[in-house]
Amino acid sequence: MLTALPAFSDNYIWLRDTGAGAVVVDPGEAGPVIAAAEAGIALGAILITHHHADHVGGVAHLREKYRLPCYGPHDPRIPGPVERVGEGDRVEVCGQHYTVIEVPGHTRTHIAFHGEGVLFCGDTLFSLGCGRLFEGTPAQMRASLGRLAALADDTLVCCGHEYTQSNAAFALAVDPDNRQLRERALEVDRLREQGRITLPSTIASERACNPFFRVDSPALRAAAQRRLGHPPCDDDQSFAAIRAWKDDFRA
Repeated sequence: MLTALPAFSDNYIWLRDTGAGAVVVDPGEAGPVIAAAEAGIALGAILITHHHADHVGGVAHLREKYRLPCYGPHDPRIPGPVERVGEGDRVEVCGQHYTVIEVPGHTRTHIAFHGEGVLFCGDTLFSLGCGRLFEGTPAQMRASLGRLAALADDTLVCCGHEYTQSNAAFALAVDPDNRQLRERALEVDRLREQGRITLPSTIASERACNPFFRVDSPALRAAAQRRLGHPPCDDDQSFAAIRAWKDDFRA
């Protein structure tokens, strides 16, 4: 069972329960997780993708209350006790197996957990978008997203925020002739009108629709050229132009 617990205004704390215990991903606050535990979910472990407070704020309380093992990146800004993991490490918890992928860009130590057909990607990849570059470079983020784009088509994308509708508005502005994107945007509007979550997405859907997966396409290179006033010299410059455009975009 895969569940997204709403937190704050637009965060999701992911729970994955296979019956042998639930993995908790990026608990920015403890309350929603405690409520799930009190409703009968047996908590088993915590996975952390990066150090931002809205992803780790509930860790200490949950760790103390339930004595949960915790796995996270090599970053002193995440206080221990945390088992530090990095590129290629295998995490086996609650009968589940995940491989760690280092995906710097949003932060310099950001990681993702991939396994069992699921990707927990924190704030690196969003449906129809990607995270802001707080600590990394455009080249780093493009490379990180390229690694995620190479995963299997049916991989479920479990990201940290409900940003899909606003991301869709931007994606349509830069890639208006993308039929699959237009269909995804309509689907997202319907889901949000019903008060429903737009996640998880799939890697196949993101590859077809997400502009940050498509910066090497003619449509996105043309969009980058409009933003820059000249053709981008390479895919990194194309990515940087589109990401800077998104930073300033208002629907």
